[in-house]
Amino acid sequence: MSKFRGRGLQADALGTFDTVVMAVAGSAPAYSLAATTAVLVSAVGLASPAALLYCAIPMLGIALAFSYLGRIDVNAGASYSWVGRTLHPFLGFISGWALVISATIFMVAGSLPAGSMTLALFDENLADDTALSTVVGAAWFLAMLGVVLGGARLTVRAQLVMSGVELAILAAFAVLALFHTDGARAFDWSWLGFGHFDGMAGFASGALIAAFYYWGWDVTSNLSEETRNSRRTTGLAGLVGIGIVFLLFEAFTIAVNVILSSRQIEENNANVLAVLGEEVWPGWGGKLLIVAVMLSTIATLETTLIQVTRSLFAMGRDRTMPSALGRVHPRWNTPWVAILVVGTVALVMLIASNALGTVGDILSDAISAIGLQIAVYYGLAGLAVVVAYRKTLLKSAANFVFGGLWPLLGALFMFWVFVESLSGLSTAAVAIGIGGLAVGLIPMLWYWRQGSDYYRPAKLDATRTVESDYLPDERVGAHFRVHEGLPTDF
Repeated sequence: MSKFRGRGLQADALGTFDTVVMAVAGSAPAYSLAATTAVLVSAVGLASPAALLYCAIPMLGIALAFSYLGRIDVNAGASYSWVGRTLHPFLGFISGWALVISATIFMVAGSLPAGSMTLALFDENLADDTALSTVVGAAWFLAMLGVVLGGARLTVRAQLVMSGVELAILAAFAVLALFHTDGARAFDWSWLGFGHFDGMAGFASGALIAAFYYWGWDVTSNLSEETRNSRRTTGLAGLVGIGIVFLLFEAFTIAVNVILSSRQIEENNANVLAVLGEEVWPGWGGKLLIVAVMLSTIATLETTLIQVTRSLFAMGRDRTMPSALGRVHPRWNTPWVAILVVGTVALVMLIASNALGTVGDILSDAISAIGLQIAVYYGLAGLAVVVAYRKTLLKSAANFVFGGLWPLLGALFMFWVFVESLSGLSTAAVAIGIGGLAVGLIPMLWYWRQGSDYYRPAKLDATRTVESDYLPDERVGAHFRVHEGLPTDF
């Protein structure tokens, strides 16, 4: 595969702890709970904890796929590169495009609640004002755009503060919820079983929404070119991140089932966590959880910006998208063109979303559409690892289970959820989800016709790997070595 010569991303900027923080922030536990719980409850009712449990098992399979693939191909494009080099370049491009589109849609789904939660700190009535929420959300989005532009080190420092406060608040409330005695209903172990799902279609719709809860941990793979010992670190961080957010998701979803009535959830569809906080700790609880949601939303805007801009950077470097997207800022070592393009497109979409209705309406359709796109690129990565490791799967039980069987089952689950849930989604959600993927065919075919080397890949094979090339640049110090034209022909 041809190299894009020139200044690259900053190598060795992040350590193991930094990367775990990014994985947790990417899944955005407080935001996911606040924005998605009402959507999940409306889809599966009391089965919400079960949906999260049974989606976590195949999601771990996908995380294992990312971990194994990251060991043999360090690339900011992650699944875009892996799928293209194992299954087919067209599928690889669609995999990368699915992430780009889902992340761009999320800029709307994330910026609106950021504005809404900020306004709720001052006046709860203002939180329902879509126009005002858009203005404040846009301001937060621009602030995160500036942080991401400033480099990986600045990004992770901001994450340490925001995610640290968020997780401290969530942990405190998880403990307080255990001692809350005034509940709407008693805990029932059946909430973790299959009995409350409305058939297989109901289970699929719940699993699709649950996939959105977990989505974002894979930002660690998009940061692989900027992480120390990334062949080991990025995959491990993703697995640890999923474990942490799974525990938080289960604790709070069960607390919602126990403490809140169906009416409370329905009436506060974009702010369920704040209502839960008020029930657990009257007076202060609601405000503190609003702070947690606000910080979580802003933090995940940052990680999502990293995912989409690093993916576009890899595409620009491979010339499967305009090559300008592969340009890196000479001082901050960040893909500044990709960041500015994504920022502009997302702001236009954010302003246009005002015509779609309330914050809750916009979130519901956006979450379902993103779920479809997540299922596509996660599923393709699960298949890719089986192909890449096919010659080594029978050499040990660990290889067979963790590098083959579990990821394969995760992939099949994702594709099943995609197909099964289509009939139950709104027309808008399907149009956004499928239409967004279809738009990617235009640049894919155009740059294929232009002769990009990406479409003539060196096949990815786990039996043949070499170390990545980190080339020094005379314009910066030795401890600021940058990644130049990462080779991917192992």
